Amino acid sequence: MLTVSELFIYPIKSLGGIALNSATLTDRGFEHDRRWMLVDDNNQFITQREVNAMALLKPALTEQGLLIRDSRTAGEELLVPFEPTVAGTTMVDVWGNHCRARRVSDEADAWFSKHLSISCKLMYMPDSTNRFVDGRYAHNKEITSFSDGYPLLLIGQASLDDLNNRLTDPLPMNRFRPNIVFTGGTAFQEDTMKQFEINGITFYCVKPCARCVMTTIDQQAGTKAKEPLKTLSTYRMKNNKILFGQNLLYNGIGKVSVGNTISIYEKGAVELLPD
Repeated sequence: MLTVSELFIYPIKSLGGIALNSATLTDRGFEHDRRWMLVDDNNQFITQREVNAMALLKPALTEQGLLIRDSRTAGEELLVPFEPTVAGTTMVDVWGNHCRARRVSDEADAWFSKHLSISCKLMYMPDSTNRFVDGRYAHNKEITSFSDGYPLLLIGQASLDDLNNRLTDPLPMNRFRPNIVFTGGTAFQEDTMKQFEINGITFYCVKPCARCVMTTIDQQAGTKAKEPLKTLSTYRMKNNKILFGQNLLYNGIGKVSVGNTISIYEKGAVELLPD
């Protein structure tokens, strides 16, 4: 039996994640997941790939908004309201996708620029912005937030266990930034879960997740190493991409909770299309 074991959201793209017991699906992924994003002076998105220290900024959900803490500095916090205070929208760029976003506040820009030692702005994706997933994998013109490309990411605990059995120093799941983790089954079973159901909601594995240097960044220390890409490249390489986890689309609304059972309805290899 497959069971949901962990749920995560990453409210500000590339900052720390938040573990949840239950998550609500919206039209573009879990509620609050990657609805905010940091951009540079050219409105290009910024991630841990360029700024490793982003891993050390940790958000928490409160009734008023997101409370951001720098794990290196005690006492300095920033409250990011759920609604921006700056009027109007600006075009921002995420992997070549241009979409409209609202700047949150002068205070947020100053706080992040100080703590990351770069000039940056905090942007929010309003409900009026529709950023579509890759049409080659879409089922019904689905949209996503500021994620790399899809609203949800699924990884089986057995897949991480398989990797860790090959590593000298085991790594935590947070290196891979999933939204849904499940237990049971076999290593990389998610690669063959074409259609499945959780709590009456239908999900589809549509594209293997190609992994990048972000997986090599320690989420507690902000330091970079060679693993897990070095080991994954020896047995999870296809089309010159290292694959780990499955991107999801879904049909339906509701909540997903830790402890929910996963029922598989269609099996088959979920393939990565050529670029």
